[in-house]
Order: sequence, then C-alpha cells, then structure tokens
Amino acid sequence: MNQYQNESSIPPPIEMTSDEKLWAILSHISLLLGVAIILPLIAYLVKRGDSAIVAEHAKEALNFHISLLIYTIVCIPLVFIFVGIFLIIGISIASMVLCIIATIKASNGEFYRYPLTIRFVS
Repeated sequence: MNQYQNESSIPPPIEMTSDEKLWAILSHISLLLGVAIILPLIAYLVKRGDSAIVAEHAKEALNFHISLLIYTIVCIPLVFIFVGIFLIIGISIASMVLCIIATIKASNGEFYRYPLTIRFVS
C-alpha cells in the first residue's frame, strides 16, 4: 500500500488522456530538459482551466523546482567553507532521481508528492 493513499490530497491512480499524460510528464521531466520552472508554469497556466489533473502535476513540479532553486542559492555561500559543494552535489543527484520517479508515476496515472517541497503555488 502506498503511504500517500490515506492522504485526502493525493488522488488515486486514474485514467488520463494522452494529452493530459504528455503535459504531466513534461512538467516533471522539465528539470532534465533544462526548462525547470518555465515548462511547468506554462503547463499550469495553459491547462488549469481544461484539466485539473495536469494543473496538479504542474503545480507540484513548479513548487519542487522553485524549492530546488532556493536550496541551491542557499548553498552557494556555503561553497566557501566546502560544505556547499557536497550539498549542491546531493541536491543535484536527489533532484534528478525524484524527477525520474515523478515522471514514471505521472506516466502511470499516479500523483507524486516531492519531499521537502515548499508549497508556493496552491
């Protein structure tokens, strides 16, 4: 049993149209494509009126990418005491792994909540 199935904010797996699935996948994988904040923002603004599913995926990806940006900016001054280097490497690896997990979940019609994400867009 998935640990998030008991939370009311996480919807169970549902059937998505191919268009919805594409937008959800692109929102999550945008980090690996190099358009981390831009693509989920576009997906959210364009599709929020048409599809609540795509809007939720785009909001989650957008919140995660903004949080990553903040965490990385906070680590930059720590580079001078050599702690920041390891933190930035850890953030990079974790973000790629979580991005891939979220993309796989979206392709299966499931919703994924990124850990340690600040909810800016709600």
